[in-house]
Amino acid sequence: MEITELTPAERRVWDAFPLGVPVDFRTCVEAEDDPETGAGWGPERTVRGEVLRALLISGRQEDGEAAALRVMGARISGSLNLRYATAEYAVLLAGCHFEQAPNLYGAQLRQLNLSDSVLPGLAAATVRIDGVLRLTDCRISGPVRLGGSRITQALFFDRTRIGVNADGSTAPNDEVVLQLNHVIAGDDMWLPALVVHGEFRLDGAAVTGQVLLNDAELLNPGATALQAETLTVGTDVHAMRIRVEGRTNVRGSRIPGQLNFAYARLSNPGGVAVRAGSCTVGELWLREAAPIRGRVNLRRAQIDLIHADPAVWPRDVRLDGLTYTTLLPHLPAEQRLPLLGREEEGYVPYAYEQLTAAYRRIGDDDAARTVQLAKQRTHRTTLPGYARVWGYLQDVTVGYGFRPVRAAAWLFSLLLIGALAYGLHRPPPLKAGEAPPFSAIFYTLDLLLPIIDFGQEKAFNPQGWYQYLSYLLIAAGWLLATTIAAGITRSVSRQ
Repeated sequence: MEITELTPAERRVWDAFPLGVPVDFRTCVEAEDDPETGAGWGPERTVRGEVLRALLISGRQEDGEAAALRVMGARISGSLNLRYATAEYAVLLAGCHFEQAPNLYGAQLRQLNLSDSVLPGLAAATVRIDGVLRLTDCRISGPVRLGGSRITQALFFDRTRIGVNADGSTAPNDEVVLQLNHVIAGDDMWLPALVVHGEFRLDGAAVTGQVLLNDAELLNPGATALQAETLTVGTDVHAMRIRVEGRTNVRGSRIPGQLNFAYARLSNPGGVAVRAGSCTVGELWLREAAPIRGRVNLRRAQIDLIHADPAVWPRDVRLDGLTYTTLLPHLPAEQRLPLLGREEEGYVPYAYEQLTAAYRRIGDDDAARTVQLAKQRTHRTTLPGYARVWGYLQDVTVGYGFRPVRAAAWLFSLLLIGALAYGLHRPPPLKAGEAPPFSAIFYTLDLLLPIIDFGQEKAFNPQGWYQYLSYLLIAAGWLLATTIAAGITRSVSRQ
């Protein structure tokens, strides 16, 4: 392009480029400088995309100066097409209004800053930026394509709004409006207060530092709002106070630090609200989060610490294979157990074993026994009728071995009944003159305890209904002793 073809506004940019001097077209009048109104800006602040492309690809340089494209408050007309281009300069186009979506597909740039600009979209898949990519406070009505990009430093999308047209309409539910899948970021990914209307895709991304989504709004009701399968993060994912309407899918992600949803609102009524199966997470925080609306899937996830109040969890959950070490806050087992009963697959023994292990790690053996008792009771509902009867007997008598005091209470009660009955009605001896002195207590013990022999049972022969009482005590003793032995054996072998 010949210099003589440049407009006065473009000449300012052309002459400033070799020196890296900023060109500011703003008037310092807020209403006039709002990029939303940029379509009405005149030629005095309009620069063609072709001019910017010519500068970045073949612009002149001054000896001893660092050339850079630094433009503020301009209307970028036409197309800024840097497809497969290599530009060794920093690019700052802040507060600008783009008529067409810039095409940076496969480009290589030193640094890119489009902060506070208004764009109809951004096509920058596989772009390589040897510095920072900054799209702070942008308003982007169309899709942003950054899939497969490599950013050596941080990526900024803070306070940016994506997927909302000037008339307030939003993208269809099935459209991916923000694609960061397979992005490689050498530092942090800053997305606080980001607003996305449509699907945000982060599949396979690798972030060396942390991902910040505090106060973000990801809105795609009835569909996927956040798709982040196999995401790899160096430290944490902070999503405090985030609002998600639609499915959050982080299946298979690797987050060694915190996945922090404190004070969050996660909602997808009638569908899966959170899918985090097969994840490896250091700490999952749902502290003071609103009750999740929709199903939660944590199957086969590995989480060191889960901080969540029981009220956070929805009615339907999938916990089979979930492995964790610590639960916070520390609560009685009775408050944690209802969650296990919401498992969609029904009775899942592994879930009870995990909760038991968590209580034992902190030394709360009473809570661990309560969980094991609940496990046996739930398991009983899956058994055939005859097995359920045997289970009820173990439960009532010894609490499946986890309530040994019950056994003592039953034995003591039967001992009192027998001692009182035979004390008032002493049975006659089998052989007069040969029987030992009668003891109602030891006679009853002889009937109740199938192994111990005090010599009373064989020496006396009760008559009438007292004989039937002896049969009843013998049968009860056998059942009680067998049940106690089975329950205690189960408890001891488990511990």
